[in-house]
Amino acid sequence: MKNAIIIHGTEGYPEENWFPWLKKNLEQIGYIVNVPQFPSPPIVPAKIEEWFKVLKNYEINEETILIGHSLGGLFTLRILEKLNHPIKAVFFVGTPIGIKPIKFYDRDIQFSGFDFDFEKIKASAKKIVIFHSDNDPYVDIQNGKQLAANLGVQLDFIPNAGHFNTAAGYDKFPELLEEIQKVK
Repeated sequence: MKNAIIIHGTEGYPEENWFPWLKKNLEQIGYIVNVPQFPSPPIVPAKIEEWFKVLKNYEINEETILIGHSLGGLFTLRILEKLNHPIKAVFFVGTPIGIKPIKFYDRDIQFSGFDFDFEKIKASAKKIVIFHSDNDPYVDIQNGKQLAANLGVQLDFIPNAGHFNTAAGYDKFPELLEEIQKVK
């Protein structure tokens, strides 16, 4: 059974941004879609152990696709490092990997650090897609470029998309849906 997990970012929640729109569209093409609420209170930094505790409630199998936005992308990297089998695909949107400027750099480094096992991550997903913009006010585009280089994929660059959130006009994300529909 095809399933998708959409992972929000810092202080995020399941009903924000393009998440409800994507969930609805994926369900229409046969996916079971989950958008978990991870603990990410304002001011107090999120703890990665708490996020993994929430994730235990969701199945990740060979038919799974993961979609991580912002800090959710950073968490998705950590998920891929722990998997014992490859998943169908992974999509990173505005993901920080430690290249400043990152608005919440101090929070993010406390959450997870920025040392990654990119070989393990590459082996854990059959398809990898990375979206980033040139005017993201939270995560510099160099993060997207370097993540793409480290994972051996092309960066899906979308100009003037900000942080791919509602503030940047992203209550829909057709480019992401199009890439997901290419997954076989």
